[in-house]
Amino acid sequence: MQSTIIGRNQAGQRLDKFLRKLLPNAGSGFLYKMLRKKNITLNGRKAEGSELLKEGDSVHIFFSQETFEKFSGRAAQAEKPHGAFQGAESAGKRHGSQGAESAEAGLLRNPAVNMLEYDKAYRRLKGIQVIYEDENFLFLDKPAGILSQKADPGDSSLNEWLIGYLLQKEPSLAAELPTFRPSVCNRLDRNTSGIVLCGKTLAGLQFLNRYIRERRVRKFYHTICAGELNETAQIQGYLYKDERNNRVHISMEGDTAPGRESINYIQTRYAPLGVSCGYTFLEVELITGKPHQIRAHLAGTGHPLIGDFKYGTDRVNRRMRREFDLHHQLLHACRVVFPKIPSGVGAALSEREFTAPDPELFVIIRTALGL
Repeated sequence: MQSTIIGRNQAGQRLDKFLRKLLPNAGSGFLYKMLRKKNITLNGRKAEGSELLKEGDSVHIFFSQETFEKFSGRAAQAEKPHGAFQGAESAGKRHGSQGAESAEAGLLRNPAVNMLEYDKAYRRLKGIQVIYEDENFLFLDKPAGILSQKADPGDSSLNEWLIGYLLQKEPSLAAELPTFRPSVCNRLDRNTSGIVLCGKTLAGLQFLNRYIRERRVRKFYHTICAGELNETAQIQGYLYKDERNNRVHISMEGDTAPGRESINYIQTRYAPLGVSCGYTFLEVELITGKPHQIRAHLAGTGHPLIGDFKYGTDRVNRRMRREFDLHHQLLHACRVVFPKIPSGVGAALSEREFTAPDPELFVIIRTALGL
């Protein structure tokens, strides 16, 4: 029998969802059958799977060790990953031997949780700055050139860096990773820099995902575009995603022509902060938030971002590469603003603004262009 006591990062979700995370190689039909036959119980009683888990609940799984390992993808590793158990040992010093054992168990039993991957990302990815951190949230300033999340299995991304960073501070968190992983909540393109909001706990993730989905978090960007824009404006349109070429197209009409199955209404607001010699320094607010929205929407108005080789102007981009060694779109997520949050998990963020300074290259180009 295997027994799991529900912690704060497992609480608040349905039992069946938790079981699918714990036993990813088992089908849903099999799990419901095991629940009906009481081979899986909740607090010693028969369960349906729809129950909401509470902290302190106990889930008992009456499988053989071999069956459990088969469905969970966990098997004892022959040797300890380099560097990982140093963390488990240090956890034991701070939290007692039980903390070390739980951290070590998390490493041993779940090769799908690749501790070396997190350690590698934390050590390899440079320039990431912590803007804000509390019990539930971690806000990071991502440099251009780093993925927010993996595009391919072999990638190192901000998501892995985040978990590596948290494990460095609290190695005993390794025991939670099979069923809960901290994660980024808003994704930036690889070559877009700036603020990324991350949830450290399940409650933090749920709060950020809900507020972002409901557009209650205001997100602002800095960029420099070609051409001169002298007035604040709000533009709108329809965005179509070309999955094969990883491009989007902007149209003023929301038609449903063949090949345009994925249609998203978009709104973008911008305000000029400086205009000089055929260029504009803009602050842009995403009213909606879709991939490539700012880049494609401004390009669609005849004012592409400098350095944007996908949607931009060759003549402008060649100049920027020659004079400033700029090889990517100059786009920086500079600040986020939270609404009033009277109580609950996000109360510490109520009516607060978080900022990330423009990167050095951005400042150099802005200064050189007289902006």
